Amino acid sequence: MGHQSKTVRRSIPVLKRHRFSREPKRRFTLFCEGKRTEPAYFNALKRAYPSALIDVIIHPGVGVPFTIAKKAVEFARHSRPKKDSFEKHDQVWAVFDRDQHPRFQESVALCGTHGIKVARSNPCFEVWLILHEQDYNKPNHRRAVQRDLQKLRPEYDKKSSKTPYCYELVSQVRDAEQRAEKQLKHREQGGDPYGNPSTTVGRLCRAIREAHQKAS
Repeated sequence: MGHQSKTVRRSIPVLKRHRFSREPKRRFTLFCEGKRTEPAYFNALKRAYPSALIDVIIHPGVGVPFTIAKKAVEFARHSRPKKDSFEKHDQVWAVFDRDQHPRFQESVALCGTHGIKVARSNPCFEVWLILHEQDYNKPNHRRAVQRDLQKLRPEYDKKSSKTPYCYELVSQVRDAEQRAEKQLKHREQGGDPYGNPSTTVGRLCRAIREAHQKAS
């Protein structure tokens, strides 16, 4: 009786090729109404939250809200198709004031239709800066708000390109975000979510901060 040879098959471990995934870059493109104050603040924020994976691009002095909205929409349309992970995480923001501008709500609606995020302030951006120091719920016109800011920050000058106070303010950005949300809640409870004073700039700042945390 012959011996039957048994073939012993050894299982050979399959080496899996690991795919290294990179954290997607988050690009924030901001279209701002102001030429000095807003760009100075966001540049200070950019320096406070640096990351190789965050790119904050600022377009200052774009114009009135409706012009800003159209420019932001045009930019988004002509950007490259969102094919890779870097571009999928891009955010385009329109930063403008209510003040006495016509077509304000139309501008907000146009941005919303095209996926453009809005950082709006009523009556002006300086409301956001005041919120770094204290709550602010006093309805006022633009120049009165600017005077109130100057009482808190005597170095503030709307016409000056020197804005060292911005670097100090951004250290309190989390407090400002909380105050801004509380302020918005008051306006909504009063039946006017766009009311004076109010600002959604804190939501833009929070988005940049959170992107920094994910990239760290």
